[in-house]
Amino acid sequence: MVLAGQEGSNQVGKGKLVNHPQTWAVVLAGGDGTRLRSLTRSIAGEDRPKQFCRLCGSRTLLAQTRFRLAPAISPDRTLYTVVKAHERFYSDELADVTPSRVVVQPSNKGTTAAVIYSLRRITSLAGDPIVGFFPTDHHYLREMRFAASVRLAAKVVMSRPDRLILLGASAEYPEVEYGWIEPSGRLDCRLTKSLLRVNRFWEKPASHVAQALLARGCLWNTFVMIGRASAFLEMLKSAVPGMVRALSADRPLPGTELAGSNADAAFARLTPGDFSKQVLSVSTEQLALLRLGNVGWSDLGTPERVVSVMARSGLRSHWHGAPHNENLENLAESVS
Repeated sequence: MVLAGQEGSNQVGKGKLVNHPQTWAVVLAGGDGTRLRSLTRSIAGEDRPKQFCRLCGSRTLLAQTRFRLAPAISPDRTLYTVVKAHERFYSDELADVTPSRVVVQPSNKGTTAAVIYSLRRITSLAGDPIVGFFPTDHHYLREMRFAASVRLAAKVVMSRPDRLILLGASAEYPEVEYGWIEPSGRLDCRLTKSLLRVNRFWEKPASHVAQALLARGCLWNTFVMIGRASAFLEMLKSAVPGMVRALSADRPLPGTELAGSNADAAFARLTPGDFSKQVLSVSTEQLALLRLGNVGWSDLGTPERVVSVMARSGLRSHWHGAPHNENLENLAESVS
């Protein structure tokens, strides 16, 4: 079995992974930030990905994510999935992180590849722990409620290890730029009455569809998901077996990663993929939806939404002195 602190000892019998009682986190920090590039370029004066920018407050989005997660999952069990091209941005920010907790992808091939690659690292470190995946471009008005929901989701996974738990935010208006999750009834769970079955996903719906989803009580998809590492891997093998094979080739032991040139070649052959579209949308029977409640969640995907979040949160802009600051001021006035 895997003993506390005994990393790398995850092999038992015929390569099966051992359950681990502790929860791990993966912070998805490898995006290029193209949707927000006009704003981040104005703030930073360069093409700096949004997760490394100070948009809402004095911390970067990556630093805010680290701070938000710490009450729910130990920083010692938090991994950061980044890409090599962003090294000059993350090297200082993650300088205090143990090297084994930084998963460097050769290139950005989307969230599906990032999930697979980080799972390989986690299974080599801890066997089959509970794992949560967390984007960096989110904002929560009530962060402690969010942390409590993460802890609850981990407990639900302990009682329902066959399910991946998605965190759904209560929809406040018919947003057409978000992904939506349509629930299909409640799942029995002694820990909470807010656990729901998943019927289907709606990605960036048309306005009239978003209105209908709001009226039906559908939830916004935060892309925060928590489950056993083995459950993620089984779902991936079913939905994208070719990608799993490509990122598992020439591995000497189950759970270890590709190394060096093998990883570069494997990533070069990959077609970029979105985990929600490729995996979650075709695996609804293995999913459960946990309603977040009133946490004030926002996806910081557009300049208008960033300014709106700052206004709603009462945050002051740290953009003064940034190049093209007049454009930013005009944007703030138009949103307010």
